[in-house]
Amino acid sequence: MLTYQYTARDSASGKHVKAEVQADSEQSAVKLIQNEGLVPIEITLAKQSGKGLLGRFKKARTKDKVLFSRQLSTLINAGLPLVQSLRSVSSQTTSQPLKVVINDIIVDVEAGASLSASMSRHPDVFSQVYLSLISAGEASGTLDKALERLADQQEKDADIISKVRGAMVYPLIVLAVMAGVVTFMLVKVLPQVKTLYEDIGGASLPLVTRILLAMSDFMVHFWWVIVILLGLAIFFGSRWARTLGGKRFIDKAKMRMWPTGPLFMKMYMARFSRTGTTLVSSGVPLIQMLEITGRAVNNVYIEDSIKAATEKVKGGKSLGESLTGDPNFLELVPNMLKIGEQSGSMEQMLGKSAEYYEKELDNEIKAIQTTIEPVMMILMGLMAFTIVAAILLPIYNLAGQANDIV
Repeated sequence: MLTYQYTARDSASGKHVKAEVQADSEQSAVKLIQNEGLVPIEITLAKQSGKGLLGRFKKARTKDKVLFSRQLSTLINAGLPLVQSLRSVSSQTTSQPLKVVINDIIVDVEAGASLSASMSRHPDVFSQVYLSLISAGEASGTLDKALERLADQQEKDADIISKVRGAMVYPLIVLAVMAGVVTFMLVKVLPQVKTLYEDIGGASLPLVTRILLAMSDFMVHFWWVIVILLGLAIFFGSRWARTLGGKRFIDKAKMRMWPTGPLFMKMYMARFSRTGTTLVSSGVPLIQMLEITGRAVNNVYIEDSIKAATEKVKGGKSLGESLTGDPNFLELVPNMLKIGEQSGSMEQMLGKSAEYYEKELDNEIKAIQTTIEPVMMILMGLMAFTIVAAILLPIYNLAGQANDIV
């Protein structure tokens, strides 16, 4: 499939239009342009830089997809045909990877495929939640509202992830600085203490200094071993993390490990509730909503709990009762679901649950930051004390020996 840039005249208004079209040949491009009610004036093959393999390997960012959803929703709501709306969004998109995907979708839609079917060919860009809402919007004739809900959903989810990552950044930066300082002291400072003692016969180094000097000698002479071991650890660790056993271990640690366990649990509850209310409000059936939400939460244990609850729902049990007592769900979620099922307002109850946990997530992040700061200060103090002791104790010993000699 080739991309052509063209200039055409609108037969109705007489205005000139500049845009792109994807086709197998220039003749096919002319037919597609004419089918839009345009008269081709100039057609040229578009430059492929950024649209080839490199452009396809890059991922579309969340904020680009949010903008795409909002723009497409606005244009469809204004009454523009789908293909024309897609062309307009494509011309305004600054993200090259997303532009390539949109142009592919335009070709498929022009060939008669539905929007959801066209998007399903790009699972790396459009999630199952996205596709389900688009499909429900097409079926109910509310595609513009479905796209608006999607934009809101993506913004909320991206905001949650950003907050969680932000809470993790501070301790990681402090640990990296600590590791750098320790490495510098071991490689540059401590060897000078060893050189000082080598010139003094019968002098002995304190135990802490000998231990750190042994570490220093290893780092200086066998640094390549450390690099190889780190490389192997990263390579095999990343592969293991993608296995089911590795993912289960990591997901369990996220939920139970101090101090981040409560943070991740509230993030999962917010994601489950927010995704659930978006799907329910779009008319997605309950069973399908649970199947999609289970994958969207991105935790194998919570997904297993949702699958177990789905089977109970199929057997006639309410969703709130099915999740009650589950250790992988915080108590508020099933309680809100029970109220929603009894009052016929599940969408509203899920929305309130999502808002509650999103606020709790902010409080949890502040609590973690408050807790981590003194812990990091204590660790830095212990590190500084150990290194200073390893350097000063030999000096004090030398001073003591000099006084004895005098």
